Amino acid sequence: MSEARSPMQSLDEALGRLLEAVQPLAQTQTLPTQEALGRVLADEVRSLLDVPPADNSSMDGYALRAADVSVDCTVLPVSQRVPAGTVGHPLMPGTAARIFTGAQIPPGADVVVMQEQCEALPAEQGLGQVRVNAAPQAGQWIRRRGEDVAQGAVVLPAGTRLDAAALGLAATVGAAHLTVSTRPRVALFSTGDELVMPGEPLKPGAIYNSNRYTLRALLQGLGCEVVDLGIVPDRLDATRAALRDAAARADLIITSGGVSVGEEDHLRPAVQAEGRLDLWQIAIKPGKPLAFGEVRRPAAGEKAWFIGLPGNPVSSLVTFMLLVRPVILRLQGANQLAPRGYRLRADFDWPRADRRREFLRVRLNEQGGLDLFANQSSGVLSSAVWADGLLDNPAGHSFSRGETVRFIPFSELLS
Repeated sequence: MSEARSPMQSLDEALGRLLEAVQPLAQTQTLPTQEALGRVLADEVRSLLDVPPADNSSMDGYALRAADVSVDCTVLPVSQRVPAGTVGHPLMPGTAARIFTGAQIPPGADVVVMQEQCEALPAEQGLGQVRVNAAPQAGQWIRRRGEDVAQGAVVLPAGTRLDAAALGLAATVGAAHLTVSTRPRVALFSTGDELVMPGEPLKPGAIYNSNRYTLRALLQGLGCEVVDLGIVPDRLDATRAALRDAAARADLIITSGGVSVGEEDHLRPAVQAEGRLDLWQIAIKPGKPLAFGEVRRPAAGEKAWFIGLPGNPVSSLVTFMLLVRPVILRLQGANQLAPRGYRLRADFDWPRADRRREFLRVRLNEQGGLDLFANQSSGVLSSAVWADGLLDNPAGHSFSRGETVRFIPFSELLS
């Protein structure tokens, strides 16, 4: 591999190369629907029935024939009572059925009048009478059979990430089990004798290993099975051993720091010795250095992917969200890889255009605009805690207060 500094790639170019190299994992598993939160569907889900399965009431009230109530304040006898979960009798002409939300519409009825527009009248026998104070229009407050989902329709395509609403929809159409992609196994470790864990004494020159916590949380939020190998001693033999262990136990290996061009570090030669490594310069800020390659496994032709992130905490976080997150979703076969952005107003000036594409930490204000965190340094992790997301600013672009910009919320980037 050439030691010369390579030209910077655009974010889109780098991401395209990553996604082209990494293919979805082939393994799947079948889970009870209630246990599939956060997983990615491997097989589509088709409805086993019409939803709703029959015409039903969307209100508590009275089911009747619209033709029987052509004027306001019509009084009808109540001929039956239809709670949810029961099937009523055919409605006798000139009568009303007391009905409740979700109950099946009795044959012959063509309208439901909500109880707020009716007045129950006592009677000496039977179910009494009802005065309908407002003449209805046929079809009102009736949910029609199949109006939500038709039997046989695909309700959840393969590649869907299953959130709470998707699980509810799967249950609605009768899917007791779902076939999902297996969780990607991701090995995570840090190198550097300067790193210590929170709770340990912080000797002169040492720093707490914050990236380990950030990256582990990001991986767990994406549904990964994390293999945490801790801090590896800053020696070539130990680093190579950690890579072999990680490759044997994981589909993807993630590290942070120690692989940028020109650094004397054991991680770079260790990956080269155990597999293959490319060093990329990505035209983004914060970020820029990225290592991508593979580590061989003992079995012929098998490998684990390797991604080395920059060491500064905000650079590591942003680079993960923009480049590693789509890779992990692709490993799971997800069909939505790119985060959604929104056009919002910047309530600050940004006069300094940079040659790289910038991702500024910003927060929504009560006026619907975006405020800027004052310190945009790649080492200031508090900016990410304060912010609601990233302002995606094109390379070479400056702007003034009031300009419309692209905003990517963290809700699109952290899970």
